[in-house]
Amino acid sequence: MKLIFIGDVVGRPGRQAVRYWVPRLREREGAEVVIVNGENSAGGSGITERTARELFDAGVDVITSGDHLWDQKEVVSLLRNEPRFIRPLNYPPDTPGQGSTVIELEGQPAVAVMNLQGRVFMAAMDNPFVVAVPEVERLRRITPIIFVDFHAEATSEKIAFARSLDGQVSAVVGTHTHVQTADEQVFPNGTAFLCDAGFTGPHESVIGREIEPVVRRFTTLQPQRFAVAKKRVFIQGAVIDIDPTTGRARTIRRISEAMPPQEN
Repeated sequence: MKLIFIGDVVGRPGRQAVRYWVPRLREREGAEVVIVNGENSAGGSGITERTARELFDAGVDVITSGDHLWDQKEVVSLLRNEPRFIRPLNYPPDTPGQGSTVIELEGQPAVAVMNLQGRVFMAAMDNPFVVAVPEVERLRRITPIIFVDFHAEATSEKIAFARSLDGQVSAVVGTHTHVQTADEQVFPNGTAFLCDAGFTGPHESVIGREIEPVVRRFTTLQPQRFAVAKKRVFIQGAVIDIDPTTGRARTIRRISEAMPPQEN
């Protein structure tokens, strides 16, 4: 079984890259499932029903999120009404929405998708190391194939979290930093790992935003408006090959594909 995960989609350029590349990647890789982190898909900050629909219409099966979950007020409707959209599991129990979902596939085992958020250099949340365990146990009673988007800042926390689940889930891929790492590997017990999937959007930028306002913010410490950049648009993420019987990952390979010039 092939699964594609796409890193943080930033604004309109990122959505355009998803529309262009997801159908092509599905065909090229023979992927059964496509998962996208969409927490920055609406104007570079948050997600709306319209931007979520645009991603689903492009062929995305599940949308994950992270610390920008609440940046658009429309997200509450998504959380309550869209089972293919998930937020970090380690929010308090009465938070709207869900931290995992299960995709049913014809002729294949179901695929479970979980979303958790780290705590190092991030907002206070329930402990993801603790919260994940009972949910993984519950999902393993449904399917051996479990994919985890771990939305976190610190590389040590990402690696430790993934190591703690080695053999219990098929893959743990990190998001949030918008910088694709080169540490893809399959751990000894069969869990694929990548510290950060990178981001889908304009790379002539500072992690998706226009360069000069970000430089001015660091230089002057004064507030600036960080508009989404436009140039050199890439889609980034990973392709994971999973044994459908055991749920163990066979391989993980990074994706980083530029938009053709006429499509930018």
